[in-house]
Amino acid sequence: MNMKDHILAALREQFDRWQESLASLTEEQIITPRFDFDWSIKDVIAHLWAWQQISIARMEGSINEQEPAYPKWIVDIIENWEDDADRVNALTFETQHSKPWSEIYGNWRSGFLRFLNLGNAISEKNLLDGDKYRWLNGYSLAFILVASYDHHQEHYEKLLAFLGTKK
Repeated sequence: MNMKDHILAALREQFDRWQESLASLTEEQIITPRFDFDWSIKDVIAHLWAWQQISIARMEGSINEQEPAYPKWIVDIIENWEDDADRVNALTFETQHSKPWSEIYGNWRSGFLRFLNLGNAISEKNLLDGDKYRWLNGYSLAFILVASYDHHQEHYEKLLAFLGTKK
């Protein structure tokens, strides 16, 4: 298995774990605040979706051989958004918190699947080349994929702690 396939397989497994865990919860469990900043599971999924949109923009930029078109709802409001994750997180909470779970979940799910498809569409050579896309400042697209995995894993471990399980 090459590096690209390995990374994408890990992301697919991450997606499947989230799907299984989320399906086991009631809506009450999903919307009740219980994490940092009084976030609910719904808020965590919205948070993951927001950062996922940034990663998708990077992947689409690479496929289109152009600068990423980052989400306007972030870049139009936060000038130095890449240096201010706390403001992006606060903005995400502010704009997404009142949306229904079905919408939050649907956005995250379709975004994750889009992210996987984009990763699959990029050659392994381009995925691993840290010098190919100057707007990544020396990082590779593989780094973006792995960072998404790590970000989901960080929050998944908190979900497991809430559920009282270990995986």
